Amino acid sequence: MKKSIIIFYFMLLYSLVQLISWGTLVVKLQPSRMAMVMGEGSVFLFLLCVGAFFLHQSIKKEDKLREQQQNFLLSVTHELKSPLAAIKLSLQTIVKRDLDKARQTSLLSNSLKDIERLDDLVENMLLATKIENRSYSFPQEEFDFSEMVSKITDRLQIHSCGCEQIINPTIQPKVKITGDPFTLSSVVTNLVENAVKYSGPCAEVSVELEMQNGHPFLRVSDTGPGIPDAEKMLIFDKFYRVGEENTRKAKGTGLGLFIVKEVLQRHDADISVKDNVPQGTIFEITFS
Repeated sequence: MKKSIIIFYFMLLYSLVQLISWGTLVVKLQPSRMAMVMGEGSVFLFLLCVGAFFLHQSIKKEDKLREQQQNFLLSVTHELKSPLAAIKLSLQTIVKRDLDKARQTSLLSNSLKDIERLDDLVENMLLATKIENRSYSFPQEEFDFSEMVSKITDRLQIHSCGCEQIINPTIQPKVKITGDPFTLSSVVTNLVENAVKYSGPCAEVSVELEMQNGHPFLRVSDTGPGIPDAEKMLIFDKFYRVGEENTRKAKGTGLGLFIVKEVLQRHDADISVKDNVPQGTIFEITFS
């Protein structure tokens, strides 16, 4: 990419030198054509600068996209290796050691959670590809959204702090919506997983579902580092992740919020991002 930019600027400089050289030569041979040379030269120079600007922006955009894709591949590799390593260790422990029933059940339960993580990751990648290729039809049906949100929060509940539940759901029963259950379950899963991921250890995550003014309303709140105002709209771009790549601690692929935005757009739902108090982020979704 750097080589392309160097060649581009060399060609631009060469064009300017040739423009000045030929213009000077024409004026020397025919001084009466000074006004024409200046006029046409100015127009050519203006168009050249405009074209150079847009071409430079395009090169920068491609360079940024390439970097994001490389980071995505590294992130996916890490996201795949971690649960696979945990599953392998659990199974090796069960095979090589004479464990009691309770210990075996605990290891198998942890392995199932890691398998669910892998399943969510694969589903995200497949869904993002189908959405971008416009090959997914988003079938519509009426279903119990309250039941879906309850099941997802139960599945994602983390017991890393003893018996304390860090996901705190407040779900109004019998909230029904018409839409695609598969993609909307991905929306809820991504929002709750992000809230857990970016919150501190044992920090509480709030998930609220209710009817507001006759419309289903979902709120997911965390107490993480928050999102700067300048990045609140960028977080929905594909592969975009908050913060610097070298200093970022939280894992992720940059696909989750991209999927959230695309799915909600196809369900005529609005999503907003707000600051939590005293710290953290709140995602609010209002369905039509």
